[in-house]
Amino acid sequence: MKKVTLLMFMVITVCTCRKPYAPPAITGNGSHLVVEGVINSGTDSTTITLSRTVNLASKTTVNPVLNAQVAVVSDQNVVFPLTETANGNYVSAGLNLDVTRQYRLSIKTANEQYQSDLVPVNITPPIDSLGFNIVNNPAIGIQIYANTHDASNTAKYFRWDYTENWEFHAKYGSEYISNGTAIVLRTTAQNISTCYTNDVSSNIVLGSSAKLSQDVIYQNPIIFIPYTSEKIESEYTILLRQYALTGEAYSFYQSLKTNTEQLGSIFDAEPSQLPGNIHCINNPAELVVGYVSVCTVSTKRVFIYNQQLPDWVTIYPYTCQQDTVLYCAGNSCINEVQQELVPLNNPTIPTTGICPCNPPPPVGYLASSQQCVDCTIRGSKTPPPFWR
Repeated sequence: MKKVTLLMFMVITVCTCRKPYAPPAITGNGSHLVVEGVINSGTDSTTITLSRTVNLASKTTVNPVLNAQVAVVSDQNVVFPLTETANGNYVSAGLNLDVTRQYRLSIKTANEQYQSDLVPVNITPPIDSLGFNIVNNPAIGIQIYANTHDASNTAKYFRWDYTENWEFHAKYGSEYISNGTAIVLRTTAQNISTCYTNDVSSNIVLGSSAKLSQDVIYQNPIIFIPYTSEKIESEYTILLRQYALTGEAYSFYQSLKTNTEQLGSIFDAEPSQLPGNIHCINNPAELVVGYVSVCTVSTKRVFIYNQQLPDWVTIYPYTCQQDTVLYCAGNSCINEVQQELVPLNNPTIPTTGICPCNPPPPVGYLASSQQCVDCTIRGSKTPPPFWR
């Protein structure tokens, strides 16, 4: 009995003597400049995004740098200024740079001045094709891939990013709407069952032919979409952008990918410091996150339709059900429709009428929550201008 009592005392002592530990990485005050974007040497626009890091304990996740002076500068000191738009974005129309020169990025904030190393212009070959394979093992879905090659055998290192757009539908269609005093039939313009939305890549996609005898990239994986994804329930499109990199830029993105996407188990590599090419002129010891590349950009778009895929069933992102709402409910004949559906901005929306007679009027309606009926809370009813 004494041994049991002693053991319980030890357990209680160990449990009550724990103190929370907040490592410096979580609570530190360090705020480092983050530079994102590519200098497009061709006819398309250039966008550079500036922000500052935040510690893990912060409630703020986005910390844009505003009112900076940003410019592309050539090795002959020709300056191409960028214009601030919003949220730390600095933009220029097509620069049409001389591909025989080298260029750097210049950044001036309220207190500091930064610049990147001079880098050459990389010529990005065209994307030969953008396609997909149906995958059944180990996961089920579609794998989108890209093919490219460089006949001059000079590109070697590649990075891709993309923008996705897709059509999706509400769980339940809604035939009715409240006008503030009664429930009436919806017009075509009031449809809220079909919408469109988009997303941009957040993962780092790389490829290299440096170890091959020819500069050919074959079926490089871009993105995997699970068969249950709402993206492919109807119509989906992806616009892929391809960038040719220097070997140094490729190494930077490899390290960044390892640090951000491939950590989490005891078998993964330890985080490493990112060897960027941007420096603080006023304080050379200050860490700056980012790598500035200069290249032409190749693009290609592909559409994927649900008819091209197996009979997969997508999973709606919310748990949904329909309830009965009557004009005369129960022994007291409570007008549930007037109470629950008629008031404007009500979160419960009628879907179909309940009508035991022919012709109507209905005796009530099936109804559900806004997230199950109104697709506009997650998208737009207007398709993108390029939609087919």
